[in-house]
Amino acid sequence: MCDELNIDVPLVMEPAKWPECCIYRAPKRLRKINKEAYTPKLISIGPFHLGDPELREMEMLKVRYFKEFCYRIGKSQKEIASIIEEKEVKIRHCYSEIIDISSEDFVKMVLLDSTFIIELFLRKKENYKNDYIVSNPMLHVHIQEDLILLENQLPFFILEELYEIFIKGHSENSSFFDCACNYFSSHIMKKKIEKKEVKHFTDLIRYSYLPIKHNTFGGGIRDLYTAEKLSEAGVIFKLDEEGSALDMEFVKPTKICRYFLCLKCFGCLERMQPLLKMPRFEINDVTESLLRNIVALEQCHYPREAYVCNYMVLLDYLIDTTEDVDLLVEKNIIVNDIGSNKAVATMVNKLGLEIVEENSCYTDLAKDLMNHCAQYGTFKMEYLRSTYFPNLWRGTGTVVGLIVFGFTFWSTIRPYVINN
Repeated sequence: MCDELNIDVPLVMEPAKWPECCIYRAPKRLRKINKEAYTPKLISIGPFHLGDPELREMEMLKVRYFKEFCYRIGKSQKEIASIIEEKEVKIRHCYSEIIDISSEDFVKMVLLDSTFIIELFLRKKENYKNDYIVSNPMLHVHIQEDLILLENQLPFFILEELYEIFIKGHSENSSFFDCACNYFSSHIMKKKIEKKEVKHFTDLIRYSYLPIKHNTFGGGIRDLYTAEKLSEAGVIFKLDEEGSALDMEFVKPTKICRYFLCLKCFGCLERMQPLLKMPRFEINDVTESLLRNIVALEQCHYPREAYVCNYMVLLDYLIDTTEDVDLLVEKNIIVNDIGSNKAVATMVNKLGLEIVEENSCYTDLAKDLMNHCAQYGTFKMEYLRSTYFPNLWRGTGTVVGLIVFGFTFWSTIRPYVINN
């Protein structure tokens, strides 16, 4: 039977994944949760959404931008296309799928998409008042959102090379990396980021999220109390304004203060109390889509350095109910611009779904928090704190009351003690 079986196998098979591969379709399990988060609404960049009938309107604008780009640099279409033709194979290898379009069509696609992006960045920087996109804030925001989607990317290196040859080489413009950071400044988490070889725009945004303090990776987090439960265990949540987007630190209490958690309302003792320092997390209409695309990139390309995935899993543990969000909002750790705190809790819980976490940079942090909660009497001490020491005034009143009670009690038993 095997002799009759004839399978046509090509002599040279392409590898399943080229070393240059960095642009992926969102994994199906992630896509099922929120398909819209990975799909461009206005403009197609790259081959994955090429020819989508809902995105055709912007194709004519790309042609117009291309012509004006040629006029800007004083070069012909062939001169620009020749640069792309030389890099065609390398560009194709950057995609996780075999791109089944002709060489001519592929070069044309990259030509129009790359010149559109560079021209758009320059117009934004030069503040073109009559530009169709730049002069329309709503349209510009939506285009910007499409340009950070993982499935809607061109390799960064070809954009950078075209910019270096035709723009920076003929003027004193800044680097393309700086130009991209300036364009996506509303999504860049660090105030200043050093130049790095990034893969594409989604990778650039992820790079801005990376923690300054690179914690050791351990096994994935398996158990952690919610923010409200940790607060009941005496943990003080504190905003860390100096750390980067994903930096977190748990400051363990001193051995003496471990038994006086109820006194944390006194600011002078805060440094001796259990502190969980967290960065500010701003949540707006773009947050979910942005984080989902970074998560998808990490799951596909950075499975062992999935900093954003680790953060979302940790946040999913900390936030379970509206009360958890209320606590973090009160501490200015979460800035809620999407409405109710319940909506924030729902969004965070969904973001944590289908993330495969083999290791985490927050393993030691989670263990320290759980060990703290396991200390004898921690929750009982917090009950006393929340009842009698919720703030400085009631805490002071409680101490004064105890002193008065002590004097009264002593006055009552003093005659009997002295007589005996």
